[in-house]
Amino acid sequence: MALTPDHFTGPFTGRTIAGLAEDLRHGRATSAELTGAALDAIAALNPALNAFVTVDAEGAMAAARRADDELAGGVDRGPLHGVPVAVKDLIMIAGLRVTMGSRHFSEHVPEADAACVARLRQAGAVIVGTTTTHEFAYGPTGDRSAGGPARNPWDPGRMTGGSSAGSGAAVAAGLVPLALGTDTGGSVRIPAALCGVAGFKPAYDAIPADGVFPLSRTLDHVGVLAGSAEDCLLAYTCLTGPTGREDGGVRVAWLDPDGLFPGDPRVVRTVHAAAGPLEEVRLPEGIADTLRETYTTIQSCETAAVHAGRLATAPELFDSEVLERLRVAAEVPGWRYVRAMDTRAGLAAVVGALFDRHDVLALPTVPITAPPLGLRETEIDGRPAAVRAALLALTSPWNVLGLPALTIPAGTVDGLPVGLQLVCPLGREPVLFEAARAIRSALRQG
Repeated sequence: MALTPDHFTGPFTGRTIAGLAEDLRHGRATSAELTGAALDAIAALNPALNAFVTVDAEGAMAAARRADDELAGGVDRGPLHGVPVAVKDLIMIAGLRVTMGSRHFSEHVPEADAACVARLRQAGAVIVGTTTTHEFAYGPTGDRSAGGPARNPWDPGRMTGGSSAGSGAAVAAGLVPLALGTDTGGSVRIPAALCGVAGFKPAYDAIPADGVFPLSRTLDHVGVLAGSAEDCLLAYTCLTGPTGREDGGVRVAWLDPDGLFPGDPRVVRTVHAAAGPLEEVRLPEGIADTLRETYTTIQSCETAAVHAGRLATAPELFDSEVLERLRVAAEVPGWRYVRAMDTRAGLAAVVGALFDRHDVLALPTVPITAPPLGLRETEIDGRPAAVRAALLALTSPWNVLGLPALTIPAGTVDGLPVGLQLVCPLGREPVLFEAARAIRSALRQG
């Protein structure tokens, strides 16, 4: 199953972080060479993809030379040492323009690194630039940004998904082997799935969000996008520490996605086939609606609070669609927020019961393929559906609950990638990667 777009292939297409690390340590490559290749590929392909907002060629090459000097001197910071990476354009990078995808911050240059960026530097990674985000991360489509839409490497007329839009495009096109993103309702997993790469949203606050511009403070997660689950795990452990391994077999169940949102039958069939024959489980009646309402209420109120000052003083600087969403969000009353937070606490126990007999739940990451840029209404199996609702439907519940979730490539429909999402309880991250490893092995043998 070929999941690599043949019309946008950069120097890191098909290469693993572990393989790059081995090349660096055996003298088959230098960080300066890898970083130069990334910068050359960005210069060549970014005009078509708009994956990057700010490219720090000078800073990246200086960091690469330092990485080479350290390795030559016996200083080895781990698997990311000397590896070029990208960072979403709302995660602060000291001395580099970070815009949040908005005219409000068009010339904003942070003075300090976000905590996750500091950890990347400590791990020896080379930051090459910032990647396109939906304005203020407030949208799953990835096509509303002050710098224009990110474009899907499989079809530049289609969305990458968002809000970590450029991170998905950059990894899928092989411009970098790893990118940081943020995920409030699916913003790492949606672009990963629609662009045919892997994306991991860990548990809430597992990677600190200090220095990340907030969208919704109690729903925001920092996550990683890479070519494979193995690379996501490697990057995650470099940022947080070892996770260990899961002993014994991993019990995986298929969570019927129709219980959350009706999907394109071809997408569901393709993803289910990739997951393999599994026992099927369903969410209890009514829980999907409660999860959706809880998510929307919490995100609306928290996002409106973040932007209240800008809404009052400079609304004209917002993208028109984002502005309208913010105005609607600002109308949600405070009592609904309080009630939603109370409901959220009870949902954890109800959904947690699905893990009594299973370690991992498997379902499609997104129930549709990448829509055309700008599309807001579509049809799914002959029924009208809002694009935004469809993109978020299968990912946002796990943000409400703060559960770890991983998406891996699961094939194609009409020549466009689809993703398989794996979800586990808190503290059980190793089971996700064991399940992904087993599924990938079965696909290779199939």
